[in-house]
Amino acid sequence: MTTRVAIAGAGGRMGQALIEAALNDPTIALAAAFDLPGSPAVGADAGAFVGRRTGIIVGTDVAAALAAADVLVDFTRPEGTMAHVAACARAGTAAVVGTTGLSDAQKAELARHATALPVVYAANMSVGVNVLLSLVETAARSLGPDYDIEIVEMHHRHKVDAPSGTALRLGEAAAAGAGRRLADCAVYAREGTTGERPAGAIGFATLRGGDVVGEHTVLFAGTGERIEVTHRATSRQTFAAGALRAAAFVAARRAAGGSGLFDMRDVLRLR
Repeated sequence: MTTRVAIAGAGGRMGQALIEAALNDPTIALAAAFDLPGSPAVGADAGAFVGRRTGIIVGTDVAAALAAADVLVDFTRPEGTMAHVAACARAGTAAVVGTTGLSDAQKAELARHATALPVVYAANMSVGVNVLLSLVETAARSLGPDYDIEIVEMHHRHKVDAPSGTALRLGEAAAAGAGRRLADCAVYAREGTTGERPAGAIGFATLRGGDVVGEHTVLFAGTGERIEVTHRATSRQTFAAGALRAAAFVAARRAAGGSGLFDMRDVLRLR
């Protein structure tokens, strides 16, 4: 079955990666692409940046885009994403959300919309990262409290939120494995005389620079040894490929009249 997708933020880095992936996937049909008014992409053919003529013109009409599609794929900004998902609920269009930086209230709103339509929400759509989440949870559970947990992430200079959504999700996985809540043990910054490291803390360090697509390392530091688990993304196509797998997943549930909030572990059958 071919899945018809609409892509939000068509002029952005991730939007363009998604369009390229959709055009190269025989199971996906690019049905629509849109961006904010004033974006240089608006009015151009969606495939122009890869030298392909698609006949799909990047527009600004969200409702029209959703009417043409089975699934919206959205990697934009939190406020825009929430407005787009609300429009999906009105249109009966499924959604795949990879936007990071959503607040707890926005995540709760996303869950409310998912009672009426199928939604996949994940801070990172990479297959490798989602396998890493399972490994980190298992390691934290097996190593126990004698190993201190630190998470280091690096992204390109244009990223606006910190720590990254993936780093936070890795922290949640580590906390779950350790039998804790991340909200109770996270340390997001250290400066000055901080005192000794609190027992059970999960620390975060954020690096920004250059054109780094995404790097995440989880360290388990014990006495006499240290375990490091790292994922490095060198192309946004890894996220785009995962997002299109998620699109096919929710399209099937939409066709069956289903709803619900899912993540990439559901898509990849890692549960």
